[in-house]
Amino acid sequence: MMKTLIKTVAGTVALGLALTAGAQERNVRLAVDVPYEPFAWQQPDGELAGFEIELGNAVCAEMNLNCSWVVQAWDGIIPGLLSRRYDVIFSSMSITEERARSVLFSEPYYTTPSGWFTPEDSSINPDNRATLEGQRVGVQRGTIQDDYVTQELGDVVQVRRYATADDIVADLRGGRIDAIVLDFPVGEETILSLGGFKTVGETFVPPIAGPGVGAAFRRNDTELSEIFNEGLRRVKENGTYKTIMDKFFAYNVMI
Repeated sequence: MMKTLIKTVAGTVALGLALTAGAQERNVRLAVDVPYEPFAWQQPDGELAGFEIELGNAVCAEMNLNCSWVVQAWDGIIPGLLSRRYDVIFSSMSITEERARSVLFSEPYYTTPSGWFTPEDSSINPDNRATLEGQRVGVQRGTIQDDYVTQELGDVVQVRRYATADDIVADLRGGRIDAIVLDFPVGEETILSLGGFKTVGETFVPPIAGPGVGAAFRRNDTELSEIFNEGLRRVKENGTYKTIMDKFFAYNVMI
C-alpha cells in the first residue's frame, strides 16, 4: 500500500515537472470578453483587470508560459478559438455538454450562482410566473442565463438579448427592460452598486450550468489543457488562488 502511494505521488510530481518543462518559452494567447466585472474589465489606460485576468496571469507565471490577452466579444468567442485567433478562452465560460462538443475544457476553476435584478419598485417575483407575464427580461446573448430564460420562461417573458453585460445594465437603468438575469457577482458589481436596484428571488444555478467554469481549448490541444490543469492545481495549493479570490469576493468561488 505504501509503495503504491509513493509511486502515485512520484508520478504526479514527475508529470508536473514534465508539463512545466514543456511549457517553457511557449507563447499562449488568452481570450476574454469585457466588460464583465468583477471577472474582467479594461481600465482607463487600456490595461485589463479583474479576477480572471489575475488568475490567468498567475497560472501562466506558475507554468512559465509567455501569455498575452486578446479581447473578444462573447458571441464570437468560440469561433475565434477554432479559427486560431487565440489559444485559450479564459472568460467565465460555463462547462456545458453543448459547448464540449466544440471545445476541450479544463477542470472547472470557479462556480457562482445566477440572480435576478430589478428596479427597487418592481413587483417581479421569479417564483411567481404571474408576475413575469409580459415582462422584458435582459440576458447576455449565448450565456447559460440566456438558455435558462429562453427555455424555462420564453413563453411568459419577452427575452431581450445583448452583446455585453454593460449594454444590459444601460437598458435596465433607462427603463427599457424590466429585469436582468445575470451571474450574481456581475450583477452585484454592476447593478446593486448603483443604488435604486435590488435582487429578487433566491440565487440559483441554471440546470444547464454543468460543473462550473473552465478554460476552453481546441479539442486537439490536450497538452495545453493539461498544462493549465496543472497550473490551476498549483495556484490552488500554494494559496495564490485564495489571495486573488479574496481581493474580489467576500465569499468562496473556488472549486
